[in-house]
Amino acid sequence: MDLRGVGHRYGLRGAWVLRGVDLTLPAGTLVRVEGANGTGKSTLLRLLAGIDAPSEGRITGRRTRTAYVPERFPAALPLTATGYLVHHGRIHGLRSAEAKRRAGEWLTRFGAAEHARTPLAELFKGTSQKVAVAQEPPAARAVASAAAGPRRVHLAALLTAAGCTAALAVVTTVVVLLISEPVTEDGGAVSRPAAALAGLLAVLCCVLVGAAVGALSTRPVPLRRGWSVAAAVLGSLLALVTAGSPARVAVTALVTGARTGTVPPPVLPLLGAAALAAAAAFLVCRIAARRG
Repeated sequence: MDLRGVGHRYGLRGAWVLRGVDLTLPAGTLVRVEGANGTGKSTLLRLLAGIDAPSEGRITGRRTRTAYVPERFPAALPLTATGYLVHHGRIHGLRSAEAKRRAGEWLTRFGAAEHARTPLAELFKGTSQKVAVAQEPPAARAVASAAAGPRRVHLAALLTAAGCTAALAVVTTVVVLLISEPVTEDGGAVSRPAAALAGLLAVLCCVLVGAAVGALSTRPVPLRRGWSVAAAVLGSLLALVTAGSPARVAVTALVTGARTGTVPPPVLPLLGAAALAAAAAFLVCRIAARRG
């Protein structure tokens, strides 16, 4: 692996944590990184593992799959060692029983089976790192991934995010229907079933457009970490104001229906949003497969 002129900072105007790093790491070697606190050791390891992208410079020769073991888990995680691994397995499509079986298998393999029911916050540092190793390749492919390859893993993450957002949107729509009166601005009647159907389709349309924007504005598409937020904000604004945007068409139809009393279901915008989300997911998954 080769690093040439690599630098990294958190945020577009943040202080440089690393800069001007030139390094060659021969294959099959064991390398120790030393330095005082705050000198960028952890940042360097995250760059080498591909978790973060360099703010400047290039890294070449990284393998498609790398493993990274954090020093500690966040103290707020309310999970046991087994629960944590099963949770990751469920996120990526494994059934609970299969995820639990594989989690136990890998904890035993790393000599941490006796701590399977111990909360993460109570684990010693070395044991917590064993749990972390159990979720990294090749263990990640057995415990935290239902299918081999970054393309399918990334697709599972996109579907999970879109599904959770859709569920929240549906609940919100139901609440709005329950607390609202089905009347127009002039006091005319509005069919509650028609309004419910149009509202549900409209929010699903917005969810799909938002999923497309989110997929295109986060890793692995942006080459620099600091661009993700800016890209997401710009994409969201364009989705709301651009003529022909499925989300704008759907929302406009709802507003018009509230005035006229006729609320047609936004079927065509929903189909357009679904096509847009599918195209974005396909593109992003291809990029994920290429970059690893």
